[in-house]
Amino acid sequence: MSFKAYPAAWSHNTAMRAAAARWQRRGLLLPAQRAAIDAAYPIEYYQPAILLRVGLFVATLLSVGSLLLALGIGARVHSEFGLGLFALVGSVVGVEAVIINSRHYHSGVDMALLYSALLAWEFLILCGFSEWLPYSYSHQYYDHDFWLTTPGMWLHLLLLLGPLLLALWRYADPVVAAVTFGTVLALLANVLLHAAFGQLLLPFASMAASAVLLYWLEKQPAQPNYLYYRPSLLVLRTLALAVFYLAGNYLIVREGNAKLVGGYGPSLQVPLAPIFYLLTAAIPLLYLYLGLRRHDRLVLLVGVLAVAFSIFTARYYHALMPPEVAATLAGLVLTVLSLVALRYLRTPRHGLTAAPDDEATPHFNLESLIVAQTAHVPAAPEAGFQFGGGQSGGGGADSSY
Repeated sequence: MSFKAYPAAWSHNTAMRAAAARWQRRGLLLPAQRAAIDAAYPIEYYQPAILLRVGLFVATLLSVGSLLLALGIGARVHSEFGLGLFALVGSVVGVEAVIINSRHYHSGVDMALLYSALLAWEFLILCGFSEWLPYSYSHQYYDHDFWLTTPGMWLHLLLLLGPLLLALWRYADPVVAAVTFGTVLALLANVLLHAAFGQLLLPFASMAASAVLLYWLEKQPAQPNYLYYRPSLLVLRTLALAVFYLAGNYLIVREGNAKLVGGYGPSLQVPLAPIFYLLTAAIPLLYLYLGLRRHDRLVLLVGVLAVAFSIFTARYYHALMPPEVAATLAGLVLTVLSLVALRYLRTPRHGLTAAPDDEATPHFNLESLIVAQTAHVPAAPEAGFQFGGGQSGGGGADSSY
């Protein structure tokens, strides 16, 4: 019995239809072939347009809040723990009901109920800390200057992490994935900040955790459940790339260290500063190299942003010219470089091209799909396209831009 809340066919059919739509836009499928693929992979769930999803999400949250308010006032339920428990159980039952009975698939309703359940669990944890723990411990828990250094925070984060992992495993929600990753990092920070040399090791431990996650994510496209978890894995990959860079960025390390020691004046030089200088300069260049080498758009975009933040870091401590002059010159240089790159790549070179390409799913073989599903339909014009000749990388990388 699968633990997944949604049938695996829903995510698979969605990905197949999205890939067919992209192939048709690129002229690789005839309309009849596209129609045959859509018929072979039907949409059997409810997922409205994005604006309606937002409306349903907000309406569901308002409904849950109104119900809890009515219970607290009208039904005279004065126990905070009782209200939290009711919200938790009701939200879990509600999200399961809309998925099973109404076949909602990330429609906004199921997402709002899932987040309500997790918020209710967080509320119950807070109630536990305030009502069950000894006064001195709970007083220290709430009144500490910086929450990451709170002695009791590790227990709070550990109690929160379990339900987050279960929710991520069952519902494959990208927001839950992001919160889970943040909770793991916060737990790591809280443990290290109460250990000897923990503050010094925290940047390197965060980089190591991100590197381990990136290595694990590289293996996931070959797994049978990849399509079910793909949106969540994409969010995790983006966050891991960002944290790996930011944890070694000199500005983040120096100003974060100043925040941890509780200083209110100018930040002081950090230990091992030359290492962080090197990481601030080297990691963006590494991202750019890997993005171009592997034809990985996500890594390339993160690398470009990292380059910009590294320049900002250098300027933050060593300003060579007024901000308006620096911004003007930087914009001029970037514009010129962009125009030169677009002109140079107008003709594909080194596996790169300036032509638009929205292909984001390299895990389907177009030729075998057409043979299996549309053998009775006339073949699409090849136009120089060789089926089955691409190579794919992990986490969304493909063989061309």
